[in-house]
Amino acid sequence: MVNHDAGSSVTGVGGNERLTSITGAVLFVLLGLIGITVLQVRPLLPEHLLLGFVLIPPLGLKMFSTGYRFIRYYTGDAVYRRAGPPRLMLRLIAPVVVISTVALFATGLELWAFGLRFGPVWVAAHKLSFVIWLPFILVHAFSYFNKSADAVAGELSGKAPGGAFARRSLVVGSLVAGIVLALASLTYASPFVYFGGG
Repeated sequence: MVNHDAGSSVTGVGGNERLTSITGAVLFVLLGLIGITVLQVRPLLPEHLLLGFVLIPPLGLKMFSTGYRFIRYYTGDAVYRRAGPPRLMLRLIAPVVVISTVALFATGLELWAFGLRFGPVWVAAHKLSFVIWLPFILVHAFSYFNKSADAVAGELSGKAPGGAFARRSLVVGSLVAGIVLALASLTYASPFVYFGGG
């Protein structure tokens, strides 16, 4: 009975790590696409906003999977403790990544909803969040790039470990939710779209 529980826990650690890696790979692509719109944000502002909405559910899934491992590790789960934490540098930058990501999307949503109704300070806050976020997310993304690529290759090869269907369902579900959210956002005439396209 003890061995069975330990084996299940090991599978849980591996499954959590693989889910995080696959979601990270999806985010890598989506963030690359939204990065293209940043280069010419005024003419591409509608696309920028749509991609922002698509990103929200996968980002939520990524934060959930990493947060779950964080909680299990720091609450003393033996198997998660044996699996170990990320490298020290990645642990140190993780709070900045999380806080700047939340700030970036929160200020973006405020601008989408209200435009400049509450002044240009929100534009400045959005830009500042981006400036802080960019270098840290690049370090984070490229530190995990090989692991994410290996995880995706493993899933596509059909040789993925147990729980593959659940992992794929979560990732695909987050993407579908993001697309639905983006389409739903089109029902609202954002004042900031008109400001950006003017």
